Amino acid sequence: MTTEINITNLANIEYIPYIDENGQLPEIYQGKIGVYAVFNQEKSLQFVGYSRDVYLSLRQHLVRQPQQCYWVKVQTIERPSRTVLENIEKAWIAENVDTPAGNGEDKEKWTQPVDVKTFMTDEEQANYHKPTNDELTQTKIIKNVARRVETDILETLELRGLKTQLRFNPKLKEEGLLDLK
Repeated sequence: MTTEINITNLANIEYIPYIDENGQLPEIYQGKIGVYAVFNQEKSLQFVGYSRDVYLSLRQHLVRQPQQCYWVKVQTIERPSRTVLENIEKAWIAENVDTPAGNGEDKEKWTQPVDVKTFMTDEEQANYHKPTNDELTQTKIIKNVARRVETDILETLELRGLKTQLRFNPKLKEEGLLDLK
């Protein structure tokens, strides 16, 4: 049994605003299996990925890379097939000529939770690394950093007009990570 699917050229797919005029993400992709391409404000390709729920993936990318998520192109498929999804992803990356940063050197920034330790101020770093701190004190410091970074992300998205509610996983904050629940 072969799985045939037409791979639509990325150039032939319409750009969809990441955040629409009502401040919502493209909910039409909720629960949809497909491949998606994320573009920055200048419509330069930043990342190509595939998902069993394109909408949830787009939400995650928005909080991980809010400055890079302005436009999206999507091709959905009816039946889950990793091979088909990977083939579309590879074709789109090849069509772009250059590998997007999100599929190359910046892949972790797109695919892993936000590591708030990289956003610590000098003061927070000094506080965190005090020799007198026990584990509980360090956990409190890192949670406060996570809250600050979370607030920054949400304010950035609010300025862009986002109205969709986003909830971060509270358990990950203790580890210094931010990701949506």
